Amino acid sequence: MSVRNSLLGLLAQQPRHGYELHAAFEAVVGGQANWDVKPGQIYTTLARLEEAGLVAEEGVEQGAGPEKRIFAITEEGRRELADWMAQPVPSEHQRDEFFLKLMLCVATGIADPRRLIYTQRGHLYRELHTITGRRTACDPRRQLAQILLFDQVIMHLEANLRWLDIVEQRLDEIKRQPAPKPQPKPRGRPRKEIAIERT
Repeated sequence: MSVRNSLLGLLAQQPRHGYELHAAFEAVVGGQANWDVKPGQIYTTLARLEEAGLVAEEGVEQGAGPEKRIFAITEEGRRELADWMAQPVPSEHQRDEFFLKLMLCVATGIADPRRLIYTQRGHLYRELHTITGRRTACDPRRQLAQILLFDQVIMHLEANLRWLDIVEQRLDEIKRQPAPKPQPKPRGRPRKEIAIERT
């Protein structure tokens, strides 16, 4: 959804062909390292947007290589973009893969939860070190948007590290609690209600 609507935003700025859209998307997100989108995904998304009536071909650019179809956003596309801009972005925090692994360890005993926490903590510290280095290398006079993105990532990593400390402190308490069990479901087919006619 994000890439789809980002393309609409870039086409709202000016008509572009697929290659230009790919380059413009990378420039906006600060490069491939921040958000890697393959050119094939751009062209597939463009085809879907055209099919949905959100973009339309405006012309063809002739050059030394193959012809390039230039796309422009339609009025329907502008409405779709405005709707997306007006909506908040839902967070994905409750579908966390590490949390799932941790709960499986606690519930089944298939691995040591403390070892899992140590491994995750080490990974987060390495990631924090890398991102902090990339943030420090940014030029605040030209790359303020990238600095703000890195600040957000750093804050998330720091929050995750604090959360791991809390989990580790309360791990024995978690283990003492009963393991979560699935809710029992009635077996067989649901019983049909028989209507009784009154005479």
